[in-house]
Amino acid sequence: MKRWLFAVLTLAIGTLVVINPRAGAQDGGEPRDFLMGFTPFPWAISFEAINDVYAKIATDADLIVHHFDNGVPWPEALAGTDFHPSVLVDWNWRRSNTPEDHQILLTVTPISFARDGLAAYRGENEDMPLPTPWDSYAFDHPDVIQAFTRYCEDIIAYFEPDYFMMGIEVNLLMKLRPDRWDAYMVLHRAVYAALKTAHPDLPVFVSLTGIDLLPGYTEADQAAQRQALADVETFTDLVAFSIYPYMTGYMTNAIPGAIYDELAELTDKPMAVSETGYPAQSFRIDVGGGVIAPLDGTPEKQAEWIALTLEKAQEYDFEFVVNFVSRDYDDLWRAIGAREDLTIAWRDTGLYAEDGAFRPSLAIWREWLARPLVDEDLNR
Repeated sequence: MKRWLFAVLTLAIGTLVVINPRAGAQDGGEPRDFLMGFTPFPWAISFEAINDVYAKIATDADLIVHHFDNGVPWPEALAGTDFHPSVLVDWNWRRSNTPEDHQILLTVTPISFARDGLAAYRGENEDMPLPTPWDSYAFDHPDVIQAFTRYCEDIIAYFEPDYFMMGIEVNLLMKLRPDRWDAYMVLHRAVYAALKTAHPDLPVFVSLTGIDLLPGYTEADQAAQRQALADVETFTDLVAFSIYPYMTGYMTNAIPGAIYDELAELTDKPMAVSETGYPAQSFRIDVGGGVIAPLDGTPEKQAEWIALTLEKAQEYDFEFVVNFVSRDYDDLWRAIGAREDLTIAWRDTGLYAEDGAFRPSLAIWREWLARPLVDEDLNR
């Protein structure tokens, strides 16, 4: 879903400059053990919206997430040649607008947005069809391994991140195409080993959909999901969770208060929330088969979820928490067709409403952000 929104970021050529300094952490209060961040996810197709989200990151976060789920420049990475200028324009604009005092979480993935095969091609545009022979390659093809390793090295060199996530929601591949999992793990192990050799102090890891790892939340095969977790645990420095609780059997009927406790029981690795969110408004979504599901989000439920997430991040010593969207993107949703499909699922998860108004969850978020960090360098 989220890849199409990031396309608007390539409209900027460097003419916008974020000048809002982040409000400094206040002295006093219980220390905070984790970083807090957003992606620069725009709420409209406009320079105003793009500049606004960077300003919000500057003032309301100490972590920025550069999230690339829009394809890989496979042939160029393999050959060691320049990527398409549109890729470099996007990278340059992001880097030049990253607040200097923020840590960087950089995320890429070799898995397609649908989480069922090899990632699409990133050339002049995002998510282009894979060219021949890449459209026939499995994850464990030597060219795929070499190209993805080089791509990771290039993007790490460019952004100099504090955290590097080399796979997004990887357990969904096990859920959707378990026949491709073993080949993916060959790639995963090879790339992880190469990156840790080159960057021993850089946390390198992947994210998993937390809701699929727990019984009763989704219809995922639990034995297969636990196997996926076991397979990656040896080759990841953190276990990061992508977690949207309303996309479970709970929907918006109740907040699953034990979810983080249950996830913490599954791993001894350091944990993090690589993306989350909760709708503050009601909406309907087409879940297929002619079924339209109503979801009754409210500002109060969103505030309850944000409070729970930050409290559990403190309790379990998470590395960071990322609320994917800072402001509701109603304007953009209407511009792309106002469909009741996946494009609406994250529309109302901002801590700012579509008109820029503060939500109760923002006050909770800011209270935690104002606490002094236990360790400014949280890379353990």
